Amino acid sequence: MTLTASSPSYADALALLRDRPLVVLTGAGLSTDSGIPDYRGPGAPARMPMTYQEFVSGRTARQRYWARSHLGWGRMGRAEPNAGHHALARIAPGLVITQNVDGLHERVGTPRLVALHGRIADVVCLGCRETSSRAALQERLAELNPGFVDRYADAAVRPDGDVDLEETSGFVVPGCPGCDGVLKPDVVFFGENVPPARVARCYDAVDALLGTGGVLLVAGSSLAVMSGLRFVRRAARAGTPVVIVNRGTTRGDELATYRVEAGCSEFLTELAG
Repeated sequence: MTLTASSPSYADALALLRDRPLVVLTGAGLSTDSGIPDYRGPGAPARMPMTYQEFVSGRTARQRYWARSHLGWGRMGRAEPNAGHHALARIAPGLVITQNVDGLHERVGTPRLVALHGRIADVVCLGCRETSSRAALQERLAELNPGFVDRYADAAVRPDGDVDLEETSGFVVPGCPGCDGVLKPDVVFFGENVPPARVARCYDAVDALLGTGGVLLVAGSSLAVMSGLRFVRRAARAGTPVVIVNRGTTRGDELATYRVEAGCSEFLTELAG
C-alpha cells in the first residue's frame, strides 16, 4: 500500500513502527537534504559509477576516478547531517544498515551502525592493505595538482562524492606512502562483494526481529541493487513487516506492508517524536 503524508493510513505506518524493535536500512535518499544528490531519485539523470574492474584496469581509469573524486570530496566533506540523520540517531534502532558512504550517520553518533559499503573518508592500499585517511590523501593530491580544484570549480557534483569531468589525463595520482601500491577508497565498488562479516551481522539483526513484533524500515533507498534488497526479501520471507519510505518506486514495493511516498527527514522526524 503506497501512502502519502495526507493519506489516512500514513498514521498507521507510523503506528506500526513506534515502540517496536527496529532495523533500519538507509540509502541515498536520506542524504539528499544534506545536498548530496542520489542516483535514482525522481529527476536524477542516468549515471553509472566506476566498477572495480575498471578501477584496477590501469592508470588512465584511476586518473579519471581520483581527479573527479578530488574535486567532489571537498564538497561532500562539507555536507552536514540533516534532520533525518538526527532523528534516526534519537530513535536508536537495534541496527542501522546504511548503503551510504558519506559518513553522516557517524557524524551524529548513530549507535549500532553497519556501513555496508564502507566510508569514503577512508583509503586502502590494494598492495599492502594498509588503511589511511582520505584527508591526508587530499593534501597529497592538492600538492601534486596545484590549481586543479580552482580550474574545475563549476563541475557538477555526483552522488558518490565525485563530479562530472571529462579531461583528467594530466592528473597526478600518488601511490601508497608505504609500498607505492594502488590506493583505492575503502568503499565497495560495483563488481565487488560486501565483506561477509558485515552481511552476516545485518542478517542476524533482521532475523532477530522475528517473534519480537519488530519491523524493518527502509528509508531513502530504491533497493535497485541486491546489497540492500536482500534484507527486505529476508524480512518479508520470514513474515516480518516491512515499511518503505522513499520518493519514487522501489524494487521492494511488492514486499512492503506499507510503502510511504514521503521525504525521509519529515517522516523520521515525526517518528522520533
